[in-house]
Order: sequence, then structure tokens, then C-alpha cells
Amino acid sequence: METRLTKKMAALQAAGRKGLFVYITVGVPDYERSLAAVKIAVENGADVIEVGLPFSDPMADGPVIQAASVQALKQGVNMQQELDFVRAVRRFSDVPLVAMGYMNNIYHYGLEKFVTDFQAAGLDGAIIPDLPHEESGELRDICAAHNFHLAEFITPGTTPARMEQTCKGATGFIYCVSHNGVTGVGKVDYKQIGEVCEQARNYTQTPLAVGFGIGSPEAAVAAAEHADAVIVGSAVVGRLLKDELPEAGTFIASLRQALDQAYCR
Repeated sequence: METRLTKKMAALQAAGRKGLFVYITVGVPDYERSLAAVKIAVENGADVIEVGLPFSDPMADGPVIQAASVQALKQGVNMQQELDFVRAVRRFSDVPLVAMGYMNNIYHYGLEKFVTDFQAAGLDGAIIPDLPHEESGELRDICAAHNFHLAEFITPGTTPARMEQTCKGATGFIYCVSHNGVTGVGKVDYKQIGEVCEQARNYTQTPLAVGFGIGSPEAAVAAAEHADAVIVGSAVVGRLLKDELPEAGTFIASLRQALDQAYCR
């Protein structure tokens, strides 16, 4: 399927560049400024925006994104506002948008309704970390029917058999979790997930994006060595929680510059 996301990833590959995914929680520091944060991220080199859908129990996320979810929920952010957020971004940008949220909200909204409503608003796919591949068949079928991406995951603990199973039908990109644990800036040995990425190439040509722990240009370069893109969340959201939008933009620009200096042909 051809979507904004697949076209962007193909263009990056053709140019010999690494992709930069930036996660932004809807409603942090508030609704309008989270929209402004998307503009700033794109202006400073973000290739894909992960739209963070706040949830009360974000089990894959560390303290920074947990705090962001709490702040957004206290401001009343809900699925309708998130839908409006996607529409609002589409009024000023064609950047690929992929939601990151949790199954509880999506299930109660309605699986097919979520895909059709959010796709119509301008969303290109979703990342649902608490939905195991083995239990995702119904949603994967709905997504496939609507040319909507549902990200698959691989980790340092993924066995070759499971890797083959999850990678063979993956579209858009595969989320490569750098370490066992939750999101958040930290010291990570990216050689381990690099080896996992190398194994995954045996089963798929779908782009690989490494996330969890990336908090500096140096970490982004290390994470990108064996992948097609890197995903940065807590390091950006932490700045947005402090209402430091210009600083977030400067940080994103530093990641873009480091990636291009290290890898751009």
C-alpha cells in the first residue's frame, strides 16, 4: 500500500538519509501548544510525528510520558479532541502521522470506527504497545482493508520464529524496542538492538525504526546504525512539559543534523 508514511520512508531511503520520528502528546503543554509543537518539530527536521494519545495507565511508558498523559487527561483531552488534533495538523502539514495509544481507549471507541474516523482525519497508522501480535488479528484485518498501518514490534528478546511471524506482514515500519523496559532517556547499548535489526532484515524489507532511550544526538546516531529511522519521545516531551517549545525545536534540529552528518550520502 502507498501512504504518506511509505512515500516518506521510500524518499528517505532513496536519499540515503535516516528517518526521525518525534513523539508529541496531544494536550502537552496544552492543546494549542501541542499543535505548535508539531509545527516546530516538522520545521526542525522531523520526518514523522507520533501522535501520543493520553491514557491513564500507559504501561510501555516511563515517568516523563506518564506525566504528560496525566497532564493531558486533567485538561480533558479525549478521543474527540485527538481526532480534532489530527484534522488540525492536516490543515498545515502533510507530515506522516502515526498515533501511539493503548487498546482500552481504541476498543471502547470501536476498532473499525477508530481506523475509519482517524484515517479520514488524516492519520496514517497506529502503534499499540499493549496489543500482542497474537491478539491483533481483528484489528490488523481492519487496518489492511483500509490501507492503515498497524506497527509491529521486535525487541532484544524476540525469538527468530516470532520475528518471522511479526515481520512478514508488517507495513509502514517496524518498531524496534532498544531494551527491555519502558520509554525514557537512558544509557542504552544499541549494539544489541542492532543485531536484532540485522536478523529482521532476513524476514522483511519494511523499514525499521529504533525507539526507547534516545536522548542525545550521539544516541540517535548509535541507534540509527542498523535501522532506517529513530524514534524520540521522552527527550522532547520533557521539554514540552516545561513549556520549552523553542528548546524542543533546537534539540530536534540537533538530532536531524547529527543523523545527516553521520549517514547522509
